[in-house]
Amino acid sequence: MTKYFQENQPDGVPPLELTGERTLPDVPEENYWYRRHLAVYEWITKQVDGKRVVDLACGEGYGTGLMATTAKSVVGVEANPETFEHARLRYVADNIRFERTLVEMFDEEVDAAVFLQTIEHVEDAGAILDKIKSNLSPGGVAFVSTPNVLTLAPPGKDRSDNPFHLYEYRPDEYLELCLDHFPKVEMYGLFHARVLRAHEIALKLGWDSVHPKLKLTKPFYDRFVPAIKSSDFALKTTDLNGSLDLIAVCHA
Repeated sequence: MTKYFQENQPDGVPPLELTGERTLPDVPEENYWYRRHLAVYEWITKQVDGKRVVDLACGEGYGTGLMATTAKSVVGVEANPETFEHARLRYVADNIRFERTLVEMFDEEVDAAVFLQTIEHVEDAGAILDKIKSNLSPGGVAFVSTPNVLTLAPPGKDRSDNPFHLYEYRPDEYLELCLDHFPKVEMYGLFHARVLRAHEIALKLGWDSVHPKLKLTKPFYDRFVPAIKSSDFALKTTDLNGSLDLIAVCHA
């Protein structure tokens, strides 16, 4: 099996290996998933201007670093020791700090909590949501995202083959889960846009049957995937069943 590691890391920052448990920047083969996650972080960054923020299960730390460009302060919480050490060394600013601990052990008042693409990994999602809510200041907000199983799972299957996911949510049940723990929830869906939308249309028109015959598969995707940008994704509040990811904005 081919192993992939981050490329071109700053001096003194150990590169992380791509394992499938979390996405990483600086891995060309992973760029689609990285940009898909980054698009949501970029949107949230605009919402947390001047706020105290916690980035729960922050992973490599790229989202923590991005939100710190507008937030008053950001705490990145990560339990994995190797990932925590990488994040601590790579994303350094006066308003950033990282804590190596479990999500449920973080206990500090914040104005905004960010918990992206992780709730599908936990056994007791309700308990995690309650814990997040307990840390929010009055009027605080939590941004919680998860993949939409309706588009993640292969046709005819109830779930994807991701071994790290304990549960995968449909839009209606995800909204119900969040409303069980927060009084007000706004639900957004993430969709393909621009180049990725054009590629999606091409697939429906039979592109997958064409590129192998022309022996274009590898050269095409070796250029196409690394060129994907976060602007090739868009958030909408309609047609959630067709979305890629579900983003719940939960108000305390």
